[in-house]
Amino acid sequence: MATLIAQPAAQPAIHPGPAPPAVTSTGRDVRLRARRNIFTGPTPGLAPTYLQANLIILPSRYAADFRLLCARNPVPCPLIAESASAGQHSAVTSHISNLASSQIVSDCDLRRDAPRYNVYRDSKLVKSGCLDIVGEWEDDHVAFLIGCSFSFEAALSAAGLPPRHSVLGRNVAMYRTNVPLCPAGVFTGSTYVVSMRPYKAADVEKVREITRGYNAMHGEPIAWGWDALQKLGIRDIDAPEWGDSPLTDDGKPLGKAMCSGDDVPVFWGCGVTPQEAVTKADIEGTVMAHAPGHMLVLDCRDVDIMST
Repeated sequence: MATLIAQPAAQPAIHPGPAPPAVTSTGRDVRLRARRNIFTGPTPGLAPTYLQANLIILPSRYAADFRLLCARNPVPCPLIAESASAGQHSAVTSHISNLASSQIVSDCDLRRDAPRYNVYRDSKLVKSGCLDIVGEWEDDHVAFLIGCSFSFEAALSAAGLPPRHSVLGRNVAMYRTNVPLCPAGVFTGSTYVVSMRPYKAADVEKVREITRGYNAMHGEPIAWGWDALQKLGIRDIDAPEWGDSPLTDDGKPLGKAMCSGDDVPVFWGCGVTPQEAVTKADIEGTVMAHAPGHMLVLDCRDVDIMST
């Protein structure tokens, strides 16, 4: 039985690119390799225990509305930091009370340190999966860092519950839903985006327990079970709008397990939600973001943000 906590055409999956280099033990390692285009693929499983962040970069006139959007929708849009000032791409201001700004990330270039980026103009996607946004960045832009559920995957793996997409070397599946966001300023009429990880039905309570303390990284699931597809407005589990199609343990489409097997889909709030909100808003100018699944890996660790 499903549980739900109230609260454009599909983009093609981006080729994963080169395998991650042998040395990606810290967030800085991953950023430097992304900056040099040595690593250009999705980031699940990289630098375990280091936090990962979604990026959305807006003209400064929309910054106040976006902060309010995050405050009103903390599950899909947990705000953890933003540019230290308009136009600043090498330093951030922390929104996590117990972490100094320099602890979130240092030695960074927000224009180049995610493996891939998307670019929007006047709320329309115009570039997908580009390697940097140096040419698009302007002195008026403000970057926002949103928590990412990849950040709790090391804890799931340590508990013997590794996310299947990481085990199979794939990107996580992400879906548009019918769950409305609370509007804020220009950001109206949008809905949650969710990420999905399949688990055995018997393991769902343990998964909830492990992820519950990661409120800055979307926290526990908002829905689970096959009935959740209808409640979330997801038409086809095998056709995510972003990321890779989910598979069973033996490599078959997950939808084949709907009437057989123990797998059930488990859904979390997702930091692609701000990109969806941009497409629904009347935003003028250039907006930039990470390509879904291709995160900015930070310097802080999962233990630094755990809530009790």
